Amino acid sequence: MAGTISKIIHFHDEEEFLEDVDAVMERFSYLASKYGHNPIEGVLLWDYVGIRDDEGIKVFRVGEFPYFEGTLKLDLETLRTMERYFDEMESRWDELTVEEINYFVEMLNEALGEQRVYYDAYSLGLDRNTAYIILNLVSLNYLESVLDGGDREIFEEAVELLMRYL
Repeated sequence: MAGTISKIIHFHDEEEFLEDVDAVMERFSYLASKYGHNPIEGVLLWDYVGIRDDEGIKVFRVGEFPYFEGTLKLDLETLRTMERYFDEMESRWDELTVEEINYFVEMLNEALGEQRVYYDAYSLGLDRNTAYIILNLVSLNYLESVLDGGDREIFEEAVELLMRYL
């Protein structure tokens, strides 16, 4: 897309990074609701998988299967097959690699007989303590040029947090 850049971000503390990204997204989402422009178009961590259900594609982290099982609109047999594979991945969490996640996803799709689970981190070259971010520089520039007062402070806080990783 015109005006966007993509970057692989490296960090040392995943929980701190997630807290910072949540804070940045919250601020930019608030500004986007008022001004119609969100500079962050996407964030993908090394352990994010996409699952296609009857409503579309939903993105989850590998260790979240017990929590998202009720949100997927899929038949019980498909859910149980997925649960077995995700339980196996979660049991190996400490030593799990992107290569292994990719392998599990390929095997899971084969067991399901269709492409239902997607894993892009492997092809993007991500690993633990990395994320892929898509920034819209046009939106960032627009917000920077129109904000003042409290909204400017919110914007500057978001940019400052984001700059820790760029």
